[in-house]
Amino acid sequence: MPLAGGIMQHGYQCGMIWGATLAAGAQAYRLLGPGPQAETRAIIAAQRIVESFRSQNNTMNCIDITGMDRSSSAMQMTMHFLIKGGSIRCFRMAAKYAPAAFSEINTALSEKNIEAPPSPVSCSAMLAQKMGVSDMHAVMVAGFAGGIGLNGGACGALGAAIWFMGMNRLREGARKSDYNDPRALDVINKFLKCTNYEFGCAKIVGRKFENINGHAAYLSDGGCSKIIEVLAVK
Repeated sequence: MPLAGGIMQHGYQCGMIWGATLAAGAQAYRLLGPGPQAETRAIIAAQRIVESFRSQNNTMNCIDITGMDRSSSAMQMTMHFLIKGGSIRCFRMAAKYAPAAFSEINTALSEKNIEAPPSPVSCSAMLAQKMGVSDMHAVMVAGFAGGIGLNGGACGALGAAIWFMGMNRLREGARKSDYNDPRALDVINKFLKCTNYEFGCAKIVGRKFENINGHAAYLSDGGCSKIIEVLAVK
């Protein structure tokens, strides 16, 4: 839920894309276990997932679809989602997108002879390892790398950190993980101070990564290390 609305209602990549990418990572882990090969396949699946969503909706960002973000008033939210039927539109989008995403995941994971670079492959998986989460969860978030599938959108490591925090809250007994979790908001504030108040991966690093090898090389050279340190809270 915290990834809905484009990361806690900030309007970036639609929550459906984040969720589908987690599903792709989960399937990559089931088929391949932990490690660079599974992370590479998860990123490839994420690339296909994003393009499938974009082809259906002409954008990957929530704000372009709803016109809403965290700055929108309660009245604007009510008008859009309840009175104008925005919720129904989102449900219809999800029903249309789910089979397409499922097909893209299966296609990506069935491709043969995919070479994987040595670790580290994914910034999000690096964060997972730093936080001590399970190997499965590390592969699940691997596709978030580079702004989901290297697309340069909102930072994948930030999305992973918020997802991990949401799961921790549920383990601690919370009934749900919501948009106003003060710990998640604190992490976002620390992240923004570290990135000169930029959310987008492409703006933070100064470019979109052309391929997985380029992203892996950037990580090997220490790229994103400060951001990962800031986000690696439990």
